[in-house]
Amino acid sequence: MPVINSIAARKEEMTAWRRDIHAHPELGFEEVRTSNLVAEKLASWGIEVHRGLAKTGVVGVLKGRTDGGRTIGLRADMDCLPMDELNDFAHKSTVPGKMHACGHDGHTTMLLGAAQYLAETRNFDGTVHFIFQPAEEGGGGGEVMVKEGLFDRFPCDEVYGLHNWPLLPTGTVGVRPGPMMAAADMFDIRIRGVGGHAAIPQTAKDPVVIAAQLVGALQTLLSRNVNPMDSAVLSITQIHTGTTHNVIPDEAYLNGTVRTFRPEVQEMMVAGIRRIADGIAAAFGVSIEVDYQYGYPATVNHAEQAETMAQVAEKVVGAGNVQRDVEPSLGGEDFAYLLNARPGAYLFLGQARVAGDTMVHNPHYDFNDEVLPLGASLLATLVEDQLKAG
Repeated sequence: MPVINSIAARKEEMTAWRRDIHAHPELGFEEVRTSNLVAEKLASWGIEVHRGLAKTGVVGVLKGRTDGGRTIGLRADMDCLPMDELNDFAHKSTVPGKMHACGHDGHTTMLLGAAQYLAETRNFDGTVHFIFQPAEEGGGGGEVMVKEGLFDRFPCDEVYGLHNWPLLPTGTVGVRPGPMMAAADMFDIRIRGVGGHAAIPQTAKDPVVIAAQLVGALQTLLSRNVNPMDSAVLSITQIHTGTTHNVIPDEAYLNGTVRTFRPEVQEMMVAGIRRIADGIAAAFGVSIEVDYQYGYPATVNHAEQAETMAQVAEKVVGAGNVQRDVEPSLGGEDFAYLLNARPGAYLFLGQARVAGDTMVHNPHYDFNDEVLPLGASLLATLVEDQLKAG
């Protein structure tokens, strides 16, 4: 079964929706225009609409030909990134400092396309919940929706999501059991030294030198503490200190991110950062404060649902175009909160036009409209397979 014909016939219509959303990006919990567009379209197709979860979230409820007793949740994120777009096509962002650089405009459109088709055909038994989530980009909208009762109000036996993936060619799909995306944590480190004259360093406790030692020492957590068979990233992304060329400053500030797949590795990294900071502080006779902030947990697919996704994908794109053990990403994703609450799976939908196509979070990125019918067909076929009509 390839792309569903009636969905493919609406490609231009879906493209128009996507480009409209792209041109009017909204940050997390501010997706007022986008959620209005989503709610209006769902209602126009006879889908029951609920609003207010996580402020701007929208949930559409669609029942099949019979109750069937089973329910599936399909999720798309709606928010943009706080960055300027450098494209010059007609549908580029009209809002300075805001851009759909991660393809959430495409995710929203594909779920709308699936909802439109399923509302017309209702070729399933049971209930589908279309979950349009705000604030994936750092706001934890998925966690907020779950905490505010998403699955209490809209029970789901299983929940599924997808992400466009420029590292895979258009027409391919990647999925795997287990970790798909990493836990994404942050840390802030403040070194409290003693300032002084740069020409008389013996009277100071130089936080610049200490910061340099700390940066190098922290990397040994990866090279000498993490099992080489595991994956982890520790990146120092900011160092701030000093004001002029002849003054040793009092303080230095560093921050960065830690990415891990397994909780055991995550906790080892947390303990290691604190241990190394304490040791260097003692060696130099200064104070070093570590503020470690846990972010999104790892996005971990349930094995049964990952296999379900793979089988559905094979029907739509062909067995040769499905990577069942796709390389996971050390990027973070708050769909993790939904998978921690319900069985489900998350897949990567290839969208590369050419090898080395522009990656997400790049100011020149744009969602590939050619995959809109493909993604919508995947989601619709998933429902028709899992809630098969009798």
